[in-house]
Amino acid sequence: MIEAMDQFRVVIITGMSGAGRSTVSNALEDLGWFVIDNLPPSLIGRVTELATGPGASVNKLALVADVRGREFFTELVDTIQQLQAGEADVRILFLEADDEALVRRFEETRRRHPAAGDGGVLAGIRRERELLSELRGMADLIIDTSQTNVHELRDRVMDAMADSDSESAQLRIDLVSFGFKHGTPRDADLLFDVRFLPNPHWVESLRGHTGREDVVRDYVFGQPATPPFMEALLQLLDVVVPGYVQEGKRYLTIAIGCTGGKHRSVAITDAVADHLRETTKLPVSVDHRDLGSE
Repeated sequence: MIEAMDQFRVVIITGMSGAGRSTVSNALEDLGWFVIDNLPPSLIGRVTELATGPGASVNKLALVADVRGREFFTELVDTIQQLQAGEADVRILFLEADDEALVRRFEETRRRHPAAGDGGVLAGIRRERELLSELRGMADLIIDTSQTNVHELRDRVMDAMADSDSESAQLRIDLVSFGFKHGTPRDADLLFDVRFLPNPHWVESLRGHTGREDVVRDYVFGQPATPPFMEALLQLLDVVVPGYVQEGKRYLTIAIGCTGGKHRSVAITDAVADHLRETTKLPVSVDHRDLGSE
C-alpha cells in the first residue's frame, strides 16, 4: 500500500489542440513533475510501473495525451480508468478554448490541425471536440484559455497544482462572476443566472458603480427576490460542496452571471464567497472576469 504522504501522483494533460498544453507541461516541469509528451495510451501503464518500481525516484508524473496519438487515442479512457482503480492519485487536467480562439492560434502558427483530415482547421476542431467529449466529462479540472495568455495560464496551473501537492490537499473553489454578453465560462462546473433580478444599470445613480460597492450591494440585496434566491443557492451549495469533498474532487468552479458582469453577479459572487469561507474553511478564490470590460 502506498502511504498517503508518499502517494504516487499522475496528471493526464489533455484537451483541445492549441489550448495551451505546452504551457501547462512547462509549468509542471518547473514544479518538479516528470513530464512526458504525446505518450501512446498503451504505454502509460508500463511507464507508471517503471516510475514506481524499485529504485525509481519519480513520485509526480504528468502525461500529455491527445489526438496526436491517432488510433491509439481511443484507448485513453480505458487506460485512465485502470490507473484510477489502482493506488495512484490520478487526475485529469483538460484544456478548453472556443472555436474562434483556436482558429486564430492555428492561423498564427500556420500549423495543420491534427484532427483536420481532408478538411480545414475548423473541421478539425469540431472533430476533436467530439473525440474528447468523454474525457472532458471525466476531467477533474477544466481550464478555458480562450481569453488567457500564457503567463496567466502558467500562474493558474502552478497555483492549482502546488495546492494539490500539499499533504492536506483539499477541494479548491473558484468563483467567477461574468456577463452573458461577453460569453459564458466554458470551464464552469456550476452556473447560475441572476438576470432575473432588477438591473442596477437602469438606475442612473448606480450605473457608474460596481457590485463591489455598498450602494450597489444594498440595491441588489434589497430586492424582494434576492433573499429567497440566496437562501436557496446557499442551501444547495451546503449540500453540493461537501459531496464534492467526499468524492475527492479537487477543483470546483462556480460561475454566476448577469448581463454585463458589473453589478448583480459581482455582488452575489462576493456574498457566496463569504459564505463558503465561513462555512467550509476551504480555499476560495474570486475572479470578477468582466469587471471593467464595459
